[in-house]
Amino acid sequence: MKYVIGVDLGTSAVKALLMNQQGEVCREASKSYPSIQEKSGYSEQNPEEWVAKTILAIKEIVSGLDAASVEGISFSGQMHGLVLLDRNHRVLRNAILWNDTRTTRQCREIYELAGETRLLELAKNPAREGFTLPKLLWVKENEPDIYRKAAIFLLPKDYLRYRLTGEIHSEYSDAAGTLLLNISEKKWSREICEAVGIDMSLCPPLIESSGFAGYVTPVIAQETGLSEKVKVFAGGADNACGAIGSGILEEGKTLCSIGTSGVVLSYEERNERDFNGKVHYFNHCQKDAYYTMGVTLAAGHSLSWFKDVFAADEEFDSLLKGLADVPIGANGLLFTPYISGERTPYADSVIRGSFIGIDASHERIDFVRAVIEGITFSLNESVEIFRDCGKKIDSIISIGGGAKNDVWLQIQADIFNAKILKLATEQGPGVGAAMLAAHGCRWYASLKECSDVFTQVEKTYEPIKENADQYKELYGLYKRVYQQTRELNEGLTRFRY
Repeated sequence: MKYVIGVDLGTSAVKALLMNQQGEVCREASKSYPSIQEKSGYSEQNPEEWVAKTILAIKEIVSGLDAASVEGISFSGQMHGLVLLDRNHRVLRNAILWNDTRTTRQCREIYELAGETRLLELAKNPAREGFTLPKLLWVKENEPDIYRKAAIFLLPKDYLRYRLTGEIHSEYSDAAGTLLLNISEKKWSREICEAVGIDMSLCPPLIESSGFAGYVTPVIAQETGLSEKVKVFAGGADNACGAIGSGILEEGKTLCSIGTSGVVLSYEERNERDFNGKVHYFNHCQKDAYYTMGVTLAAGHSLSWFKDVFAADEEFDSLLKGLADVPIGANGLLFTPYISGERTPYADSVIRGSFIGIDASHERIDFVRAVIEGITFSLNESVEIFRDCGKKIDSIISIGGGAKNDVWLQIQADIFNAKILKLATEQGPGVGAAMLAAHGCRWYASLKECSDVFTQVEKTYEPIKENADQYKELYGLYKRVYQQTRELNEGLTRFRY
């Protein structure tokens, strides 16, 4: 039996999947690690945690196997994070993560220096706090000694791959989330670098997502149980890999992924559609293809936050018990999931979440239903943008935490007013990474052929008209909350520590 490994470097944990040539997940392991939040808006991690936990996860899933049976490994990873290395390729500081929002001033500087219109023309994305370039500028301005020592930057999964192979690379789907890539020409933009004062030598060499990146080092082979001959492939951004692992490989395909963050992602054959910066436009892992994407910063995180604060000792199944018995609208309770700020459609690092309509009759399960509906309303704002720009969205593949609960899947169908497809294996990013390794190993001539084997629909959820009509009315109320709480949240910022 031959195998490949897909490693998904997430925000809270690394997951490793062992998959065979029939697209079956034979083994899996997950190892968690902490985030470091020194003050409001800051979010960092120690990159060495990623390496140590990945080694443990791989060791667990290959234990007892013939080392030669594992032919390839590839990666999916959290986007936008900044890992700075010195000339000896040693880490200079903790990684600054995608959900760090300290860089509002640097985003304004990027517009002033590069021009908002020109930035959209080249990078296809507006300046947002989560992206990598604002983080580079923040370090340059606030930690000049560290910046002067920096020789190269890497994105999280690219650093992990470097530690496993000793080879430095990035690839297009992740590089597209830095604001430094000319997305159309697939090369680092000298114009943007020069405009904002970033030395292009900091940018790593670029290869395709399924490109060969090297072999595991002897040390890693010994620590994991892998063969030194296992081929390592570049991999992709988590959302791009999620798209691959969900079969989003042709025009008309749309994905909803609910992890720590939430995304609505749609395949694009060309890079010419104009969303005026309302959603992100990135290079796909599939060569010479693209995808557009709206983001909810705290999707699954909103639910896990609620659990940690109000039901820390319970399992999620217990927390969600009785969800189906709560009527649409959670008995008059509305939640906005802005607990980490928001990205689509507001791009606001100051806004914070709200429960609207609390009264003494509400029980905990009402709050749970309100949180789930609020997350889904936020994702629906991205669906609405796509539809307003002429995209037809009548079916959506759902993956991640939101695809593990039948009630939530029906809520998605009703709020999106679209057919929801649940996959037999819903770990999209890890499966996508494994598919890149399978394609790189030449098991399949194309990612599409690989997808036909690796992705299968298990269940379909149709929108219920009565429910969709009710949600349409409630969604109108939801959209009003942002405007009516924005000024209040700005006033509360001076009380946040």
